[in-house]
Amino acid sequence: MLMELVNVSHIYNQGTPFMSHALKEINLSVDKGEFIGIIGHTGSGKSTLVQHLNGLMLPTSGKVIIDGIDTSTKGISLANIRQKVGLVFQYPEHQLFEETVYKDIAFGPVNLGLNEEGTKERVVEAMEQVRLDYKELKDRSPFELSGGQKRRVAIAGVLAMKPDVLVLDEPTAGLDPVGRDEILSEITSIYKKTGITIILVSHSMEDIARVVNRILVMDKGRLVMDDKPRQIFNRVEELEKMGLGIPEITRFMRAYKESGHDVRTDVITVDDAVEVLLEELRKRHA
Repeated sequence: MLMELVNVSHIYNQGTPFMSHALKEINLSVDKGEFIGIIGHTGSGKSTLVQHLNGLMLPTSGKVIIDGIDTSTKGISLANIRQKVGLVFQYPEHQLFEETVYKDIAFGPVNLGLNEEGTKERVVEAMEQVRLDYKELKDRSPFELSGGQKRRVAIAGVLAMKPDVLVLDEPTAGLDPVGRDEILSEITSIYKKTGITIILVSHSMEDIARVVNRILVMDKGRLVMDDKPRQIFNRVEELEKMGLGIPEITRFMRAYKESGHDVRTDVITVDDAVEVLLEELRKRHA
């Protein structure tokens, strides 16, 4: 088991009139090689949860155990935890600060003590993983790049640390449809090529449905669902009560069935829908 949360709660402003329970008794385990999506409405605890996964935040009560290490243990190196679990914040381009793309991506490896050759290898590999041209962009200022490119530089900076787990908090927020598709494609490619564990926070049901193989649903600080995408998106009424939706293609297929067509409704992607509709056509003409 790579990560485990045991009865984890987190209280903001404890002991003050502004006290609020951001997380409430979360129990969760994550195994190596999983691709997990986290959904929930604003204020449900998603971002607080993922910041516990690399020791950026510590639980008020309970335990967060990363690769066998309790993050609350006195004297442990949280820097080592953060090397194992790389966290990419929402709008990560706001964290860019170096004068060139190369230096920004190299910041982590340099601080790990890698020599010049080892650092360059990490930078080249990380840029390849997010489909940035090394020769073309290495000496450019990151602030001159497009929004999508800036975001990929920020992700590359985390990948250059060679984490065991990559956590991405709303990585497509604010991007146009083309930029969003590019980022999701790159994240999926990284997962397939490296087998790294990925945890993706998103408000987009379509994005989550396309790429993950397990979904966690947060509501009012609690983990209320944990299942495969088809099973999660089949619980429409429960999701809607929490202010969440389902992929539009799932909604379409449910309406299509209600109009008298004998089709499956556990459809969560367009590719799924095409397969189901073609099967229906074959049955009609058989």
